[in-house]
Amino acid sequence: MSSLTVSLAFGGVVLLGAMSPGPDFAVVVRRSAVSGRGPGMAAALGVAVGVFAWVVAAATGVAALLAASATAFTVVKVAGAAYLGYLGVRAILAAVRGGGAPQPPPPGSPRQGARAAFGEGLLTNVLNPKAALFFVALVPQFLAHGADALSLSLIALGGTVVWFLLVANVVSALRAFFARPAVRRALDALTGTALIALGVNLATATRP
Repeated sequence: MSSLTVSLAFGGVVLLGAMSPGPDFAVVVRRSAVSGRGPGMAAALGVAVGVFAWVVAAATGVAALLAASATAFTVVKVAGAAYLGYLGVRAILAAVRGGGAPQPPPPGSPRQGARAAFGEGLLTNVLNPKAALFFVALVPQFLAHGADALSLSLIALGGTVVWFLLVANVVSALRAFFARPAVRRALDALTGTALIALGVNLATATRP
């Protein structure tokens, strides 16, 4: 198998994984709808950096140690579930308060808004031990066919960035629609419920 074929195959699998509905998708969609294109793209970059970190961890054996250690796996999954629950409750409270127009970052602090969004995307991905299990199973197969860790990490970063930046830009382009109070309430309630459900699912996850 040529290096190009290996790279394309790996990129395709990672892209399919990124496109699967999950906490990453929910966070990027809500950030883009509520705060706009800039924060939405920052959240997308945070998710991509998290994926990059997991691929590096899988290639170097760190992720395998996490997957093999019951204690480490439990600590990460509890932290991840708690964080998803926090984001979910915050979204539902916003829906209960009545929605309203999407809120941009405070005037004069766009970097803070983008930084917070980046952190949400990064933590949502990094605190997900299921990502560790996914890449522990995936990465060694491609390393065995001659791929190197850096190339796989960059491919994963690039593919994830492209997908979630697309999501962020499409959703932010529809902000006029999401600005309607009823739509905003529905979005907050839907994403909040989804994040809490994903957190519960993560909290009850077991190592294979």
